[in-house]
Amino acid sequence: MMTYYILIGAVALISWLVSSRLKSKFKKYSKVHLQNGMSGAEIAEKMLSDHGIRDVKVVSTAGMLTDHYNPKSKTVNLSEGVYNQRNAAAAAVAAHECGHAVQHAQAYEWLTMRSKLVPVVSVTSGMSTWIVFGGLALGAAAGVGFGFYVAIAGLVMMGLATLFSFITLPVEYDASNRALAWLKNKNVVTPEEYKGSEDALKWAARTYLVAALGALASLVYWAFQVFGGRD
Repeated sequence: MMTYYILIGAVALISWLVSSRLKSKFKKYSKVHLQNGMSGAEIAEKMLSDHGIRDVKVVSTAGMLTDHYNPKSKTVNLSEGVYNQRNAAAAAVAAHECGHAVQHAQAYEWLTMRSKLVPVVSVTSGMSTWIVFGGLALGAAAGVGFGFYVAIAGLVMMGLATLFSFITLPVEYDASNRALAWLKNKNVVTPEEYKGSEDALKWAARTYLVAALGALASLVYWAFQVFGGRD
């Protein structure tokens, strides 16, 4: 188990470093005020309008970096700092979340795949490690018996969560690419403001990359244990 704790600790440390860097980037670009004077909410509404999307609402939500697009309610949820602010960071986040709305409207295949996995992963991801561990306790490492099949079930659940993490990557990167292309093509931001928005979104994407690699590392570790590996 020591290897597992070291692995989890390493992933947690990298995740913390990337998250801290992301927060510092957003703090930095929150000071780059937009020359057009538009708020995050106004930018979101304009991007939706420019893409012919009329059935999605832009709403304010509590918290910091809690911004998200909800395909069920068709709402672009912007944190208070993004909804009301008029800076490069707010522009980046608002446009990114609208990028997801555009994906939804255009039936972007990776978003569709991700949405189908949400109900399953939301139920199984939290229990997968415990099920694998329980299977090992029942003798799964021997490769036979009830414990082995319990562990396999846990690995399948873990595999689905890992798949979900990797499917999330093209969804997030594509939303950022759509956002940046629109910001640039519509001259919503100046070249300097664009660089800030681009840098902020790059660091946001890296948080998803770290999560995906962490999920894969955990899956490989537990699969190695189930199929006969030892620390």
